[in-house]
Amino acid sequence: MSTAAATAAATATTQTKFIKCVTVGDGAVGKTCLLISYTSNTFPTDYVPTVFDNFSANVMVDGQTVNLGLWDTAGQEDYNRLRPLSYRGADVFLLAFSLISRPSYENVSKKWVPELRHYAPRAPIVLVGTKLDLRDDRQFHLDYPGACTISTEQNLYKLSLDRVSCCNYESFIETNKEKPFFENMYRQTAVGNGQGLELKKQIGALAYIECSSKTQQNVKAVFDAAIKVVLQPAKKKKQKKRTVLVVLLRQGVCNSLISVNSHLCIIFKNSRVFGFCILTAYRNDLM
Repeated sequence: MSTAAATAAATATTQTKFIKCVTVGDGAVGKTCLLISYTSNTFPTDYVPTVFDNFSANVMVDGQTVNLGLWDTAGQEDYNRLRPLSYRGADVFLLAFSLISRPSYENVSKKWVPELRHYAPRAPIVLVGTKLDLRDDRQFHLDYPGACTISTEQNLYKLSLDRVSCCNYESFIETNKEKPFFENMYRQTAVGNGQGLELKKQIGALAYIECSSKTQQNVKAVFDAAIKVVLQPAKKKKQKKRTVLVVLLRQGVCNSLISVNSHLCIIFKNSRVFGFCILTAYRNDLM
């Protein structure tokens, strides 16, 4: 390699920002579909449970090349011990739930946030609601009245009643009502935008985005948000200092100004009180 080529390669390396982005969430919420839709502009039609998988994408942000390393993880409880191995060095997490699966929404705060805060307490979180195209799809809910994802202590079941016709649907329910994935079937409801925003605030996520991997609606926005929270971390608000002073005042002392720790403090006269008075000194921002 020539000197010029080596210099160019070194320059390119120094200008490239590497970001590790890890997706987490219940099984079958669409994490893999989200990554494939973003990296290849295609939508997989077959569901294959993920163990671990990696993707990569190069993105230009303000003239800088960003190499976005995308880590796909398994949501099933069988992989609870292996999954945290992917968390090491994560710059940002995409925490996904399905907008048509209430249990996956509830597990965000019950399961996933405690796990992430344990293994990666400082990594920012982008909350993602998937399957946006199905939330308001009336035909889907008519065709698949029992389509749901139920999380139990042992397993996560994906129920799709595409083999059950309307005429034998009730008999199918009666026959299988003792099975774990029917436990919460009738409580299955879609998750609204307001509920997603409320959850974002509750868990301290830096962004909340609803998307559809099938139609690609807001898919790019999800990863743009992930890059943004890494390159432009939120600034912590500085709280104004407030000092409580205990001073001995004598009756008849006039109001005065004193300087404490470089802050301007105002002492108020209280002619009726003799002894100890608790005074509050407020920071003067003009100093």
